[in-house]
Amino acid sequence: MNVRELVLDMLLQMEAEGTYSNRLVRDVLDKYDYLEGKEKAFLKRLSEGTVERQIQIDYILNYYSKVPVRKMKPLIRCVLRMGVYQILFMDGVLDAAACNEAVKLAAKRKFGQLKGFVNGVLRSIAREKENIEEIYPDKKKEPLQYLSVVYSMPEHLVSMWLEDYGLKQTEKMLQAMLEVHPVTIRLRQDLDGWEVGKETAKREGDGKRKTGGEAREWLLDRMREAGVQVRRHPYLNYAYCLTHLEGVKNLPGFREGLFTVQDVSSMLAVECAGIKAGDFVLDVCAAPGGKGTHAAELLKGTGKALCRDISEEKAALIRENAERLGLTNIEVEVHDARVYDAALCAKADVVLADLPCSGLGVLGKKRDIKYHVTQESMEELQNLQKELLDVVWRYVKPAGTLLYTTCTIHKEENEEMARWFLENHPFRMAELSPFLKKAPEIGMTGDGFLQLLPGVHETDGFFIAKFIREDV
Repeated sequence: MNVRELVLDMLLQMEAEGTYSNRLVRDVLDKYDYLEGKEKAFLKRLSEGTVERQIQIDYILNYYSKVPVRKMKPLIRCVLRMGVYQILFMDGVLDAAACNEAVKLAAKRKFGQLKGFVNGVLRSIAREKENIEEIYPDKKKEPLQYLSVVYSMPEHLVSMWLEDYGLKQTEKMLQAMLEVHPVTIRLRQDLDGWEVGKETAKREGDGKRKTGGEAREWLLDRMREAGVQVRRHPYLNYAYCLTHLEGVKNLPGFREGLFTVQDVSSMLAVECAGIKAGDFVLDVCAAPGGKGTHAAELLKGTGKALCRDISEEKAALIRENAERLGLTNIEVEVHDARVYDAALCAKADVVLADLPCSGLGVLGKKRDIKYHVTQESMEELQNLQKELLDVVWRYVKPAGTLLYTTCTIHKEENEEMARWFLENHPFRMAELSPFLKKAPEIGMTGDGFLQLLPGVHETDGFFIAKFIREDV
């Protein structure tokens, strides 16, 4: 089975079962681990790109095909989508190869009678691809339709953002969502205790002793030698952006626990929490453990971070990260955050409430979320957020902190939710600016909230609000 055929089967499974692309890509790459690096990269880009650009691709197909996309056989629909993506967005693939391979796939899967149709549609698109923008809606006359097609975003989401952010900012966000996103890692902040040798790093071992800065440079040099491009993130000195890598788990320093994958938005949230040595930190929806392990590091071996999530599968992810990072002051439990735990009443110095949300801030990484989000689903999530907040605020000590965060850019889940919380609970808003001194480039939004936006900030779309409990 060739790589294109694997991608075809993935697209068919996503369409038939609603499987999310990031999970399916991960599973297929694990199953076919013997593939060469170039083949893996091709599979990943073709599958993810075809999904990400589906609205735009379907618009183009509907223009050039006599048969509407919705009436095509699923296999032919997926074959054509793959072909269009290769022709328009993969410079390394010859147009003739994209057309020929699509025809071969149709024939191999018992649709030989449609070879001429597949070939004709794709070759028409290939001939006119330099002027393909001429068929798009007019930006001035139909801005909603234009943005939806060109940036492959459902119209109801574009409409919502146009109302919230205006045309210029909405287009910036949409552009940013289609850009290549590097992997962002958080280096552990206690590297002074590490010794490093030529091939490994360990604590208190036989290698040559290094300071924290030397250990950091040793690690980054090993990554560069492995072909990874490394760039320090402009906001935090322990955050780095990585490109040209084949799997995080194979990177130098991963097994030794010298770093973990975490977006800078999430790191900034933990910075804003103001965690101190000796604190008791409760992370109520903690998987996969980025914030919880970050909090545990900031405790500097004292206090405790209790990380909870709703299933054993999610708890296992947190444990795996905590154990790899060698954190001993972290405890992991399975617990439904909707269920009140009286034993923790007013016990936590800091509660981290990174609650379930629509995920619209991470569309650049989870490309098919946008096809599943509806107005009804967003309203359901808002109700869930309120239900969770009504429970978890009780765990905060008087004068303690509740940090509310989401990975979305939907105002009703963010600013409006924060205002609802303040109106209905004994908390006041805390200023975030003192905790963002490490990242002065960010600036602040109104009312003490921080809304990070794609295209404006070099992070995921993310919301942070910090509340201090006032009753005694």
